[in-house]
Amino acid sequence: MIIENEFIDYNDPSVKYEFVLYLRVSDKSQVTKGSGLSSQEIRGREYAKSRGTPVVKVFYDDGVSGKILERPDVMRMLNFLKKKKPGVQYVVLIDEISRLARDVRVHFDLRDALDEVGALLDSPTTQFKITRDADGTLNEGMQAMFAQHFRMKNAETSRNRKWARLKGGYWPYTAPVGFKFKMTKTHGNMLVRNEPIASIIQEAFEGYASGRFASQAEVKRFLESQPAFPYRSCDGTIRHQRITEMFKRPVYAGYVHCKILGVPLQEGKHKPLVSWTTYEKVQNRMKSKNVAPARKDINLDFPLRGFVTCSDCGKPLRAGWSKSRSGKRHPYYNCQTKGCISYGKSIRRAAIEGEFIKLLRKLRPTQPLFELIKAMVLDAAKQRTEQIKTIKHALKKQITTTEKKINSLLDYMAESSSPLTAKAYDQKIEKLQIEKISAQEKLQNFGLKTPNTDLLIEPCMKFLSNPCKIWEFGDIHLQKMVLRLVFSEPLAYARNAGYRTAKTALPFNMLDDKFGSNCKMVRAAGLEPARSFPIEGF
Repeated sequence: MIIENEFIDYNDPSVKYEFVLYLRVSDKSQVTKGSGLSSQEIRGREYAKSRGTPVVKVFYDDGVSGKILERPDVMRMLNFLKKKKPGVQYVVLIDEISRLARDVRVHFDLRDALDEVGALLDSPTTQFKITRDADGTLNEGMQAMFAQHFRMKNAETSRNRKWARLKGGYWPYTAPVGFKFKMTKTHGNMLVRNEPIASIIQEAFEGYASGRFASQAEVKRFLESQPAFPYRSCDGTIRHQRITEMFKRPVYAGYVHCKILGVPLQEGKHKPLVSWTTYEKVQNRMKSKNVAPARKDINLDFPLRGFVTCSDCGKPLRAGWSKSRSGKRHPYYNCQTKGCISYGKSIRRAAIEGEFIKLLRKLRPTQPLFELIKAMVLDAAKQRTEQIKTIKHALKKQITTTEKKINSLLDYMAESSSPLTAKAYDQKIEKLQIEKISAQEKLQNFGLKTPNTDLLIEPCMKFLSNPCKIWEFGDIHLQKMVLRLVFSEPLAYARNAGYRTAKTALPFNMLDDKFGSNCKMVRAAGLEPARSFPIEGF
């Protein structure tokens, strides 16, 4: 079909025109700035109404960059245009040329694609020639170039502003989970804690760093048990990758950086959720040898599963529910190791867990031993105070030495003309920067007011005095903590004889009743053979 007019003539009775609207925004914020999809559609329909031409279809790409060619709704639009009705001339209507593309190559690739399907292009702000002659192509290309320049300039401005904010210690990107932005008079948009999510993430970091959570799988289950924690899949679970990404972000420790923008790790202006020491412990645990993932079905039904072993083969006992003929379910522990003499033989849960509680109740130290431990701790605290001065001096010296090394490497990097050499210097500087940050935080912690030793001893003594109480009234996480802190090795259980000799952790070895009753002092050797006598009060 040949149209003699230079531009589209909607008053030509020989041609039936129909509009296909194409709308695009690259950023959700454009909706609030007046250039959203709804605004584009209103202007397009008003333009179609003024031309007396119907709009038969609307396509839109939400949050897609104009430098991309293969956009979802562009592909759908081209497929729709291929199936045009006989005697109908489709016209793709855009709000302005930048809505079609913000790249010269992409713009003309889309124009060629529209020519192939026989569609025309129009806009309320720009007239496109039908024939695409030299003058029309030049004018159209200049406008496409301006759109591309505007995109690139915006990107450069945004990048420079983000670089400046990072160098100033501020986070310029989307607020990480656990934080939110708050507008302040002196700092502008600044990260602050977003409760209760911030406390949940802090507990996850500290729990993984201290060993309370033995693996990231346990961290995952902890976060899934918190209804306030977001970013869940449709089935309510949290991906392992999200936990790994969260643990690797130094922003939670109060530091900002960006390798892409060339901003090294430096202290941020926002308050951290965790200390740098805790963050480093998490990184070291993630780099260390992975432990076996905790079972998904660990629950209150069988808290000893995975810790109690079979005394015959040494393998962990398994646990489960057995259904009797009457339909009643019964809980059992059993050994499932083939070749073991106890293979397949069940142990009632009430028996094995009841004997375990009796074992915990025996770990009750005497009062004089408590006083002895308190005195030892107080004496150690006094010695620690004397050591702090020496440690602070050493840390200050380490910080000064590290700063000198960083400055020297920066001078070498500035003089180097090799990209590989500069990259190597950059990696060394980053390692030294981390060492400096770690030393600064240790120095800052040493400068804090010494806490009340009695207040620190009290919760420890409560645990040592009666771990059985925590086991009976705590949740599954506290029960697992009791197992790790009380016993140095898994407990061996014989089906007919009960628990074998338990190997308890050092504090319980020291606080055992036998320890106190067997303590004796020896007289200095003289003319007569030395004789022993018991310590007074024991």
